[in-house]
Amino acid sequence: MFRDREDAAQQLAQRLKGREFKDPLVLAIPRGGVVTGAVLARELGAELDVVLARKLRAPYQPELAIGAIGEDGEEYLADFATGVMGFNEEYLEHERAHQIAEIERRKQRFRALRPPAEVSGRSVIVTDDGIATGATMLAALHVIRAKQPHELIVAVPIAPPETIATLRHHCDALECLVAPAFMGGISAYYADFEQVEDEAALSLLRDYRRPAGHPPTP
Repeated sequence: MFRDREDAAQQLAQRLKGREFKDPLVLAIPRGGVVTGAVLARELGAELDVVLARKLRAPYQPELAIGAIGEDGEEYLADFATGVMGFNEEYLEHERAHQIAEIERRKQRFRALRPPAEVSGRSVIVTDDGIATGATMLAALHVIRAKQPHELIVAVPIAPPETIATLRHHCDALECLVAPAFMGGISAYYADFEQVEDEAALSLLRDYRRPAGHPPTP
């Protein structure tokens, strides 16, 4: 059990501090992931930014992710998606349009603060406050990998073993603190899991400053 997102991120940072990074960049998945990401970035002396990806929701089961889409429009669809009740091309087109519109809304707000961070040739750490199916994280990894980072690392407090196994095929390293065999909701592993609103995430991103004494690694 973690006290809150900051506590989880501090524990993650301890796992990562022994690694050598090349001009590290932490990319957080909004909104809760920005809280985790801000702590990680500060502790690792890294730059902080967001990666915008949205899950594609199952018909009649909005909590179930059947895929995801990234801010560049790249889409990931789970193998089981076509077998979900109510799924068809018309539904997928509608859901895709809805999530693209949400990504555009967030782009207007988050990217108004600063342009996207440079990814090429850097150690990139992608984080969230927890992962269930991993669909959104997979979309984010596809987007980032296309930008040719030096290495791509996933760092999360909690995720189920099967999701971890899938994600390992799409990144260079993965750190996860808790991997329960029978995982309920992510919130069950936090004493405080208060919802993070856009304004709070924007404020964290706006106020973050890379710690002094951490110049880019050649």
